[in-house]
Amino acid sequence: MTGHRTDVMRVGGTMSARWKFLRRAGYVIAAAALIVAFPLTALADPAVRCAVAAGAALSTLNVLAGFLSIEFAFDRSYSTFLKVVLGGMGIRMAVMLGLVLLLLLEAGLHPAAFIGSLFGFYIVYLVLEISYLQQRVSAKNQE
Repeated sequence: MTGHRTDVMRVGGTMSARWKFLRRAGYVIAAAALIVAFPLTALADPAVRCAVAAGAALSTLNVLAGFLSIEFAFDRSYSTFLKVVLGGMGIRMAVMLGLVLLLLLEAGLHPAAFIGSLFGFYIVYLVLEISYLQQRVSAKNQE
């Protein structure tokens, strides 16, 4: 076990950066749940709570897909990295648009609560994703 940990540390803390990103994403969900738990349960009807949860879930799935695309493409050539990350971003946006339309039009989610939650989480997760990518690039450049 010690040899494995040493190997991980030798690779510029890559595994550490991965877990840090995933922990931060978990912290975002936990903090949001703590902050909005009382107002949503005390003041909002079930339709609003469902819409907020759906927006949070969709944004979380989106950032995890982005994380996986970065992990898949990071050690590949620059052109492959750009194709995977930018192309993947386009695909993720198209899928998200389809799911947003489906959830709003077919499932009848509360529009303001859903879109507010979706974009709120999206912005926070985007900052985390950019920060993670910067950490990975810095670690790679230090090697």
